[in-house]
Amino acid sequence: MSTPFSALHLTSSLLFILSFAPHHSISSTATSAAHDTMFAGQSLTINKTLVSRHGKFELGFFTPGNSRNYYIGIWFKQVAAIQKKKTVVWVANRNKPISADDSSSSEFKLLENGHLVLFMSSYDSNSSPKTTVWSTNSTTSTAMNDSSVKAVLGDDGNLVISSSSNRSTVIWQSFDHPTHAFLPGLKLGYNNLTKTGSKLTSWRNSEDPSDGIYSFEWWADRTFNIIWNHSFKFYTSGVWNGRFFSNVPEMHVGYGLMSSFEFTSYNDGSYAFTYFLSNKSLPLSTFMDTSGQTKSIVWSNEAQDWTMIWSKPLRHCQVYGVCGAFGVCRENNVDSSLCQCLSGFKQRYPKDWSLLDYSSGCVRRTTLQCGNNDSFSKMPNIRLPQISPSASALVVDVARKCESACLQNCSCSAYAYDTNSSSSGGSNIRCLLWYANLLNIEQLAGVEGNDLYIRLAPSQSRLGNSRTKSSSRWTIVVVVLSGTTILLGITILFLLKWWRRRLARRLKQESPYAFLTAFRYKDLKIATKNFSNKLGSGSFGSVFKGTLPDSTPVAVKRLEGISQDHKQFRNEVSTIGLIQHVNLVRLRGFCSEGRKILLVYDLMPNGSLDRHLFHQNHSRILNWQQRYQIAIGIARGLTYLHEECRDRIIHCDIKPENVLLDATFSPKIADFGLAKLLGREFSRVVTSMRGTVGYLAPEWTSGVAITAKADVYSYGMMLFEIISGRRNLKQSKDGKTWFFPTWASTKVISEGQPVLMILDNNLEGNADVEELDRAFRVACWCIQEEEFQRPSMGQVVQILEGLLEVNPPPILSYLRAMVETEEPANFFSEIDTSESIQGYENNN
Repeated sequence: MSTPFSALHLTSSLLFILSFAPHHSISSTATSAAHDTMFAGQSLTINKTLVSRHGKFELGFFTPGNSRNYYIGIWFKQVAAIQKKKTVVWVANRNKPISADDSSSSEFKLLENGHLVLFMSSYDSNSSPKTTVWSTNSTTSTAMNDSSVKAVLGDDGNLVISSSSNRSTVIWQSFDHPTHAFLPGLKLGYNNLTKTGSKLTSWRNSEDPSDGIYSFEWWADRTFNIIWNHSFKFYTSGVWNGRFFSNVPEMHVGYGLMSSFEFTSYNDGSYAFTYFLSNKSLPLSTFMDTSGQTKSIVWSNEAQDWTMIWSKPLRHCQVYGVCGAFGVCRENNVDSSLCQCLSGFKQRYPKDWSLLDYSSGCVRRTTLQCGNNDSFSKMPNIRLPQISPSASALVVDVARKCESACLQNCSCSAYAYDTNSSSSGGSNIRCLLWYANLLNIEQLAGVEGNDLYIRLAPSQSRLGNSRTKSSSRWTIVVVVLSGTTILLGITILFLLKWWRRRLARRLKQESPYAFLTAFRYKDLKIATKNFSNKLGSGSFGSVFKGTLPDSTPVAVKRLEGISQDHKQFRNEVSTIGLIQHVNLVRLRGFCSEGRKILLVYDLMPNGSLDRHLFHQNHSRILNWQQRYQIAIGIARGLTYLHEECRDRIIHCDIKPENVLLDATFSPKIADFGLAKLLGREFSRVVTSMRGTVGYLAPEWTSGVAITAKADVYSYGMMLFEIISGRRNLKQSKDGKTWFFPTWASTKVISEGQPVLMILDNNLEGNADVEELDRAFRVACWCIQEEEFQRPSMGQVVQILEGLLEVNPPPILSYLRAMVETEEPANFFSEIDTSESIQGYENNN
């Protein structure tokens, strides 16, 4: 089978290939291959491991993160070889670690009676007995006493103790004792005889695999549920309907990875659930995460990292108690921190927070004195905590009485008005009070939340009063200076500037997002002169040129086919607004009024790439150096979307029309994130959406899952057009359709013609031949029919920058079925100045 690279990530690629090779030899070092079997009397020490038959899983001692404690666990071996860190799926002694001082004297041993035992020796004396840290506690009725037992680590990640002579005699297996991960083939469910259900428990944090506060439990009602602190259920799957759980409808598409789900019911009322993979060698795991979310992750060869394909709940802030007591959750926070402490509070355990474990919450900086001198800090746009035994509600006739009621109770931590009742100035105001710890606070991105008033100590109050007094003094100074300025006279220039600022402010209404502007529709209508100057149209709507009152030129996209409510739309837009990269068009703001949905971008003075490639009127012919840098810039932008930004995005409609050029002809990708914004979910989910004919990857029409490799295919098609300066699809006078990539690959690869023959004739051969050959090879590899043969966009960047070498690609023979197999003489050698063929774009 052909591969696109001869030295792509040479070291990591060799490690990855070797990690899949079968291991049959035994070694005393952790870095060498080991057997998959341990017989009675044998043991593993700190530098020995078991490796499954085909090298997928490894078992041995490990230390999580920067911890100095040691544990026995099972992890994905081939992934660990690449990432230099272990993705652990099972831990034996999760709540009984071995210290670094005791690690060298510890051993994991299979006894003759069929027990696997983790021993730790004492340093008191050489004759001291070994301490048992952990044991399988296999039942003596099935254990062997004739030294005929063995422990085998399977390629499914299951550690099985059985009889050496009869493999079907299973004494113990790790699949019966899962810790936090749900691997394919492992059965979870409920035993109605013992009244117990399967349970997965999260790690405490990334450096501590001990039991965390979140658990994934299977109940008698045939549902799986996520539980906080062993007491509160905040998510349920719903019941099994024969194909999927009612609250997880996306299961029926199988994410393009899971070939089948099995739900088995038994006569005694018990049940079991499991799933299987279509590709058994693919590293994939479902687990109870420390974040409180149940997640499924799959290893991505192109990204050399894990990709999350599923999570419940969908949002972090939907997890109960995710930020702990007095912590506030901000889903779309500009910085990377999900949780922050309320005003007047500090992190209880900063080290835990640095490990993204916020469950310890926050504590007051200053203890409350329980008096009327306490004050309250107002937090706007809050999704209020749930009413619970630690909260109460009362009805008051004056808003001030709500604050007074909280002050009179020493345990009261906060209060709020119920906005669903009458206004705070009217009668019969419903007042909500919270006592002791305050959990589950979320600050919303919009303005739809409530105001929450947090109780602060007198010292915090004085600080606030001091700031108020300082602010008042500053106000007085400003007023005096303003009066003096008025007496001296205000110049005409100042008046004009002041008026322009005021006019600019009128253009926009108050935005709930600090980084975006919420425009009014009537102001955008004026800015675009009633949408009279149309720049173009595409899959998501039409684009119009506009000018803001401060003379800033903008491009206004009027979206079509919006399927979300306005709250969801604003949340999605806020996510897109956070995505910033030098090769992505900047989103300035939006408008959402009724059915009028618009996005406002920076205007790119040199228009779209297609104008310059296909030589439209008044366009400039790009030289080779410009084209090559444009190709690299586009690849960098897509790499950021696929691999680097917080919310990874598949563009789904890469083409020259969606690449804009700034004043220096640097490329900017447009329309990123719009597929998701319009309610079209992609990452590993089958979709019926279609982009533009001529750039669509084969998987769009085959019904399989769409991944980032669909963008790679579209990029390859566009790279051919950057090289040749002509459309890939062309019609002859007799109506036949010809496909340029097939013709080009046949001429250059099969017939050995010089690569310069496919260059745009307008460049008259002026191009760096090495760069041209490299771009041609990349384009061919990008449009391979099989996804796994296409490089990732990160690899494309490295190839184009000359950091990696690329092998000659195969001829694109599969594409011949799409078009005519023979082309007329000189059909593609003629200078192409035509527009795109009729019907070339098919934007659904």
